[in-house]
Amino acid sequence: MSESRSQSRSDGRPNGRPGQRPALTLDTELTFLKGAGPAVAMKLKPLGLERVRDLLLHLPIRYEDRRRIVPISDVVHGAEALVCGRIESTEVRFGAKRWLRVVIDDGRASLVLRFFHFNEAQKAAMVTGHWLRAFGTVRVGNSGAEIVHPEYRVAETAVQLPPEDRLTPIYGLTTGITQTRVRALIQQALAVAQHDPDYIADFPGLGGPTTLAALRTLHEPDGRDLGDLLLDRHPAQIRLMREELLAHQLCMRLLRKQTKAAPGARIEAVLPASAKLQEKLPFALTGAQRRVISDIAHDLAAGQPMLRLIQGDVGSGKTVVAAAAMLGAAMSGLQSVLMAPTELLVEQHARTLSAWLNAVGVDVGLLTGKMKKSERDAALHRAATGETPVWVGTHALFQGDMKFKKLALVVVDEQHRFGVGQRLALRDKGPAGVTPHQLIMSATPIPRTLAQTVYADLDVSVIDELPPGRTPVQTVVLSNERRFDVLSRIGEACRLGRQAYWVCTLIEENTELQAQAAEETYRQLREELPELRVGLVHGRLKAAEKEAQMRAFQSGATQLLVATTVIEVGVDVPNASIMIIDNAERLGLSQLHQLRGRVGRGATASQCLLMYQPPLGEGSRARLDVMRTTTDGFVIAQKDLELRGPGELLGRRQTGLIGMKIADPVRDSALIPGLQKLADDWWLKSPKDAKRMIARWIGDADRYAQV
Repeated sequence: MSESRSQSRSDGRPNGRPGQRPALTLDTELTFLKGAGPAVAMKLKPLGLERVRDLLLHLPIRYEDRRRIVPISDVVHGAEALVCGRIESTEVRFGAKRWLRVVIDDGRASLVLRFFHFNEAQKAAMVTGHWLRAFGTVRVGNSGAEIVHPEYRVAETAVQLPPEDRLTPIYGLTTGITQTRVRALIQQALAVAQHDPDYIADFPGLGGPTTLAALRTLHEPDGRDLGDLLLDRHPAQIRLMREELLAHQLCMRLLRKQTKAAPGARIEAVLPASAKLQEKLPFALTGAQRRVISDIAHDLAAGQPMLRLIQGDVGSGKTVVAAAAMLGAAMSGLQSVLMAPTELLVEQHARTLSAWLNAVGVDVGLLTGKMKKSERDAALHRAATGETPVWVGTHALFQGDMKFKKLALVVVDEQHRFGVGQRLALRDKGPAGVTPHQLIMSATPIPRTLAQTVYADLDVSVIDELPPGRTPVQTVVLSNERRFDVLSRIGEACRLGRQAYWVCTLIEENTELQAQAAEETYRQLREELPELRVGLVHGRLKAAEKEAQMRAFQSGATQLLVATTVIEVGVDVPNASIMIIDNAERLGLSQLHQLRGRVGRGATASQCLLMYQPPLGEGSRARLDVMRTTTDGFVIAQKDLELRGPGELLGRRQTGLIGMKIADPVRDSALIPGLQKLADDWWLKSPKDAKRMIARWIGDADRYAQV
């Protein structure tokens, strides 16, 4: 009897390294498992599989039901089926490429198997008269039923090919690795785990089956509880979900403990600084802003490093809160930095902070990656001597040669663009033995269900009040077929002295293609609206060109700004009252909300026009309906989370934080409050258990931060 996935087969070479194979443990390298070897072990690395223990948590992504052989005459087009028949013929055919055609017959009907990737050993195993059992997706056409690249087994008799007695797990694969190979390796890992006390132990407060019993259920499901498995509510799944969520809570608490281990500078001037700043501001702080400043003042005066996240909707005034904290540090003779993800946003912050803080006698320095060497050297000198107390910059702020004399406060804007590790790197920029305070700002509201997992190391303050004078933005969803109406609306608004944005979107995250799309739209709009002064901003423009275009728009020299999504954050033009987003169906809710926040910043009623290319898919329609019916950023973030998942909401940099193996912080949010308390109890009473759980699900806690 032979067994194969259509693409590959064991070549029979000896596995492992020369000499005695070591006794297997969960820490044994995969190369020593039967059926592995150095070549297979190397191919498994992209899946994050390097040691035996890694296989245990390489969980099935779905299950296939191979417990019943379907008569070939009963197969359904497009459905998966397990079939069994006698091999009637085998031949290699030639067309655009070579392929193997195998015909099997079960006595009532025949079916064709197609193999485009095969070797001579596989072909030789297809002996006419032998029986073959195959599983795959059936296609029924004019020439009858066929399966392309099935998973199959061959034997001399049909009796040797019974259906499976349990569900078949399907795993994530990589090139050169088959399902058969992974299943065989996981079976060996389960055998090793049954001798490891950690996997059969009862951990305090978790309940349910042991870890090993839960893993066996998922890797070897008997099908009796198929409904619960498919709905993610089987006791085995719940046990592992709780373990994984607990491991993340434990790890975030450990990172918080490490950050707070060193003393933080004691800053007691924040409330006086806020009052001093208010005297110079042309607007009054809202009650929510004053409340959050009070939270920050309490943290900074405590002598321990602050770890606080400020969440606030677009335009809620997070920057002025940060300015009060930074002024408080400056009045205490200390330095602070504000770090933002893009040059455009950095320049916006530098202008804003300079306008506010220069008025009270505080200098603001700017540091970007595109500065001339002479400018950078001068900036480094002012930072190292403490001459400049407040700094704004990009990632360049935490590069090795940037030294601060008295850094006490780090403000990170747009936290979802940074990994935890990038924040932690700033801990080392403070004076010897002192950890800088960290104030994290996010204009992408994170739903509580996600924040309590991803930001479990941070205290959270919410600015839930918009400044007075901000008018709600009316959102309209229009087909691209109504482009003429949109052009008329823009022309009328600009004739009345207003300004507008036209944002171009592309599915591909390709700066060059986005730039081309923006340039083409720019040319079209100049032809269609010849009376308007039109500007253009995209990611391929040099910093000076981008700055000039933005300045022209901010000053009113241009009336219509064509842009890619680079203007998502950081642009503040109160006179802009119309936002057109072309092909809005291509963007996620949070990004659409960010773009909409570029208008409605003045007293004039503003509009956001979401243009789409019909027909709309169900998901796109749902997103645009949400945008049309609410302007609440937290409601939008929750809907975005439900529609797209946490990885998309937070961006690729953060995916590692919530790229969980079985748990889902949204679906399983009801489990989290109890696990937060359990995490505190474990660190207090069972620190060894805490470290074992982190090691099991996350590995090294420091690696967890390097996202």
